[in-house]
Amino acid sequence: MRSNGKSTLILLILLAIGIVIGGVIGDLLADMVPFLSYSYPIGLDAPLHLDLSVISLVFGLKIDVNVASAIGLILAYLMYRKI
Repeated sequence: MRSNGKSTLILLILLAIGIVIGGVIGDLLADMVPFLSYSYPIGLDAPLHLDLSVISLVFGLKIDVNVASAIGLILAYLMYRKI
């Protein structure tokens, strides 16, 4: 399942690191460069609650993507292509 020696796991790790670092940079530079902090939440508005009498499960996911994290994602992908 490898393509030219590149691993999917490395791609996922790099993308996660790019999103996190981009989001942090966007938050830190929000006062100087305001457009980097524009964000759009993606996910479930309310958590999904499943009650099975014996066990109760709650599912929820919300990701707040800002411009800087999208830039970080793109840069991480380009870095992956270089290695």
